[in-house]
This record gives sequence, C-alpha cells and structure tokens, in this order.
Amino acid sequence: MPNYGAVPPAEMAKLAEQAAIGKAKKHPEVTMILAIMAGIFVAIAGMFYSVVMAGAQGMPYGMSKLVGGIVFSTGLMLVVLCGAELFTSSTLLLMGKATGKLKFRNIVKNWGLVYVGNFIGSILFALLIIGGGVWEGGNGQVGLSSMYIAKAKLGYPFFQALILGVLCNLLVCLCYWMTLSARTAAGKMMACILPVAAFVVAGFEHSVANMYLLPMGYMIKSLAGPEFWQAIGYTAADFDMINLTNIFMNLLPVTIGNIIGGGVMVGLSKWFVYLRVKG
Repeated sequence: MPNYGAVPPAEMAKLAEQAAIGKAKKHPEVTMILAIMAGIFVAIAGMFYSVVMAGAQGMPYGMSKLVGGIVFSTGLMLVVLCGAELFTSSTLLLMGKATGKLKFRNIVKNWGLVYVGNFIGSILFALLIIGGGVWEGGNGQVGLSSMYIAKAKLGYPFFQALILGVLCNLLVCLCYWMTLSARTAAGKMMACILPVAAFVVAGFEHSVANMYLLPMGYMIKSLAGPEFWQAIGYTAADFDMINLTNIFMNLLPVTIGNIIGGGVMVGLSKWFVYLRVKG
C-alpha cells in the first residue's frame, strides 16, 4: 500500500539538503531555462492577482486580499509541480554551505543565474500581457489595478522593504518546506495555498513577484494612450513614482531580505536543528 502520511521533519531536512545540492550541480543552461520558466510561472500568478484585484475596492480590505492571496498561490504550485528554479527558494542553498557540501562560490553562481533567469521570464510574460491587451480589460480596470499594486510597493523606505522581504521569504520557504512533507500532488498544492496567501494579505515583498508586478505597472504607465487614462479617470502624473529608479530601489532591499528570510531564518535554522553534526 502506498504511504500517504506526511514526511517527518528530519527527513524533510534531508530532502531539502539533497534538493539544494542538486540545484547547484545542474548545468548552467538547464538552470537558466528552469529559472526563466519560474519567472513566467510567478508572473502568471501576478497577472491572475492583478485581474482578480481589479475593481475590488468595494470588498472589505482583508477579504479582497485573501482572495488575491489564494489566487497568487498558483505561482508556487506551478514552480513546485512543474519543476522550475525560483530565486526565493534557491536561498535554501545556504544549507549546503552549512553542511560543507557546497562552496559559497557555487551558491553565488546559482543565485546569479536563477535571479537573471527569473527576471527574463517575468519581463517576457509582461511583454506578452502588454501585447495581448490584457491590461485593458474591464474598461481599463486591470491596468489601473496593476499600477495601484506597483505604486503601493514603491512607497516603502529601504529598511522597511528589507524587513518585508525577510518576512515574505520566511513564509515562502516554509511553504516550500511544507511541500516536502507531502507525498501527493494534491498535498503539495494544498501546502502552497495558505502561506502564500498569508504573505500577500500582509503585504510582504517577494523579489520575483516584483520582477513582474513593478515592470508591468511601469509599462502600462508608459505605453497607455489618452483613451485609457480617460476611461480610468487618472493621468500618468498620478503614478509618477512608478519609475525605473524606484523599481531598482525596491528590488535591492527586497532581494537582500529574501535571502535573510529564506536562507538564514529557514535554511540555517533547519540545518542547526536537523543536519548539524553534533560534537
């Protein structure tokens, strides 16, 4: 009979370590393709979230965020079940360094490839959404939703964005950790929902999600014609803070925070408890 029980925490730590070592040993071309796919997967979730949040101003704040968070979990489900390389979960490679099975240069190389690949995938999908006119849906409400989301994310000072990045990847990596406990596809999907919904509801910051959400808002603001602005009742000046400088100044602290939240708070703590050689 198949065993459908949860994998015990100590075994999950061993699986996570094996996965981390496997990620670092992949051929660079394979890593890049899988990273591009992960960027696309998370961008799909970002698109889903932006459309669902369009016109949601009439809903209670918490409920609208909850619905958006649940749909955003689609991204991590795709990454986990379809197989892809996501920067935020790759921060767990620090476990391999702690166990002495990976060198720091291998980790940095993997992070660089995955981060760039995630960004490429995110931008490619954003361009497809722009080209397909999806942002014009709901008489411009989808585009307005995208710009509102980007504007809200760009309003944080550096240290606050860093803290929100820490909190986000604490949840995301715990979510990934939970998927290791599940032995079925359905179990892995269920493990993705609530932790992802929690970080979206709380407004935590995910670097790869922002690789889509922020450029998407910027593209809409830059490319929209007069008829779009007339339909939504705003002007481009209302979204002046959505610019390339502010996007960079969001991604930098959020990325640092994601490394701390995932690699240190989850990866190294689990190593200390379950994998550390006790003298």
